[in-house]
Amino acid sequence: MLVRTLDDVTDTDADIKTENWRSKRIILAKEGVGFSVHETTLYAGTESRFWYANHIEAVFITHGEGEIEDLATGEKHELAPGTLYLLNDHDQHIVRPRTEIRCVCVFNPPVTGREVHDENGVYPLVTEDA
Repeated sequence: MLVRTLDDVTDTDADIKTENWRSKRIILAKEGVGFSVHETTLYAGTESRFWYANHIEAVFITHGEGEIEDLATGEKHELAPGTLYLLNDHDQHIVRPRTEIRCVCVFNPPVTGREVHDENGVYPLVTEDA
């Protein structure tokens, strides 16, 4: 059994901070469970483009409001507490928080914590063995 709190990962190398968002990686590939879990904060008034070409991501909004745009279709969806979106087709998207958004994200395959978004918003596929 593993028990870990957000405080356990805050300000460690599992706490990734950028201009637009902060991601606390709670469960990573090294745990060997087939997925990773993150608590992510997206800052109000920002715009972030993401494309997980190598991962499937589920995002559950716990706090805040904004919108997500599917770049393939131009379709926009409102984000609010209780909303879940699943990027099940490696969807290129933009997230626009109107207020600070906090969410729980699950990635498959799991991230290692060493990934960095490239210029297209893509995480490379990094394995724990790499």
